[in-house]
Order: sequence, then structure tokens, then C-alpha cells
Amino acid sequence: MAIRIKARGGESVEQMMRRFKKLCEREGLTKDVKRREYYEKPSERRRRDMRKSAARRNRLEMLRKG
Repeated sequence: MAIRIKARGGESVEQMMRRFKKLCEREGLTKDVKRREYYEKPSERRRRDMRKSAARRNRLEMLRKG
């Protein structure tokens, strides 16, 4: 998947870069690159996912109670 940006009429390079960065952010590329920057053991990934899901469950319970 490639993100392509076409120059709009009268658009500066800075504006194009800003649009490109926003598209990358929306697609989740920046988050993915940061996550893959270092190797993560599968057990650590599972542990992180479990913590994330537990936090999500706790948040939902708090919303239901309050």
C-alpha cells in the first residue's frame, strides 16, 4: 500500500508534507513503524495485549457503573 499525494494548485511543499503526515497518521503507519522499531518477543506482545484488553474492560465497567 503506497500513500500518494498530488500537488494541488498553489500548494507549497510544507502544506503537501503536512497532508502526507496526516495521511500516514490516519493509516496507522507511524504507530506501526514505532512498534516495529525494536524486536518484541511474542510473549511480551501477548502480555501487552492482555493489559490493553484488561484496561478496556475496566474502562467499560466504570462507564456502566457511573
